[in-house]
Amino acid sequence: MFKEFRAFIARGNVLDLAVAVIIGAAFGKIVTSLTDDLLMPVIGKIFGGLDFSSYFVVLGDVPAALAGSTDYAALKKAGVPVFGYGAFITQAVNFLILAVIIFLIVRAATKMMATPEAVPAEPAAEPADVTLLREIRDELKKRPA
Repeated sequence: MFKEFRAFIARGNVLDLAVAVIIGAAFGKIVTSLTDDLLMPVIGKIFGGLDFSSYFVVLGDVPAALAGSTDYAALKKAGVPVFGYGAFITQAVNFLILAVIIFLIVRAATKMMATPEAVPAEPAAEPADVTLLREIRDELKKRPA
């Protein structure tokens, strides 16, 4: 059983998949940083200081130390149930950016890997010995029996 497992792992497809998962996770972190650190602040500035992370609804009791707090992360850390639709909007933007980038990468890879349509090749010339044998056969057929 161990040999079969080792053979399975050694296949190229499994290794390619593992590399793709690792690169995908790192790429996801880059897109998250792009969204959180670059795009959302610009969008917030355009729309008058809008910070999506501060959009939430408190669903439970807030500890006295955090009463009136608008810090989503601090409330979550304290275990307060919050409906964080602003964080969801940020993640949705992350997903859309990631989906568009992956679409562009796949489209470019497909174009690079596309093979030109195969032009039908002319049949290869018949070898001389085959031609000679055919001629002999045809001559033998012409002789009276």
